[in-house]
Amino acid sequence: MSARILVVEDEDRIRQFLQRGLTFEGYRVDAAADGQTGLDLARENPPDLVLLDLMLPGMNGLEVCRRIRAASEVPILMLTAKETIEDRVVGLDAGADDYLVKPFAFDELVARVRALLRRAQPTKPQVYRFADLELDTGTRQGKRGERSFDLTAKEYELLELFMRHPRQVLTREVIFDRVWNYDFGGESNIIEVYVRYLRQKTESDGQTRLIHTVRGIGYVLREEA
Repeated sequence: MSARILVVEDEDRIRQFLQRGLTFEGYRVDAAADGQTGLDLARENPPDLVLLDLMLPGMNGLEVCRRIRAASEVPILMLTAKETIEDRVVGLDAGADDYLVKPFAFDELVARVRALLRRAQPTKPQVYRFADLELDTGTRQGKRGERSFDLTAKEYELLELFMRHPRQVLTREVIFDRVWNYDFGGESNIIEVYVRYLRQKTESDGQTRLIHTVRGIGYVLREEA
């Protein structure tokens, strides 16, 4: 079944244009002319994607975005006439996944819609294996031999990064980028702290070390020499 898109746009001409165009592209479309109605529709019949105007009567688009995001991971593409970097940052910080400035080309909007819908599709859980270490992406649990262990969110992200790149040296910069998105400065010891947590969990029964330090560079998942 085709994806259902909720359009929240107060300008009649643009809202009707989007309804017609997206319907022609094969999507099912619901529409609202103000923020509160859009929020109510999103809650009553959750869509697969939301096209959300920033400037709306009553409840503005930023507040609608925050409230939708607080309860759902639905992709949100924000539409606005504001084009400064600061405005884009505010929209993305409110929970939007993408940002398109008016006037826009309809072909570009459809391409962005397709990209967001692809990204939102659930991936099939898989189990990464290296030596006797396993990581289940469905349960987000680790296993060493016959012993299972739980992981915090960041422990899971870090271990998944290692498991996806076995025997490859990962620099501190790469780890910061992939796991923390540079939220911590280069002098932070946060990576060392979480590597220590993972070692405690993967080596707690006296098993051999798998996560090794490459001095001055970073870390690598490999068997002991």
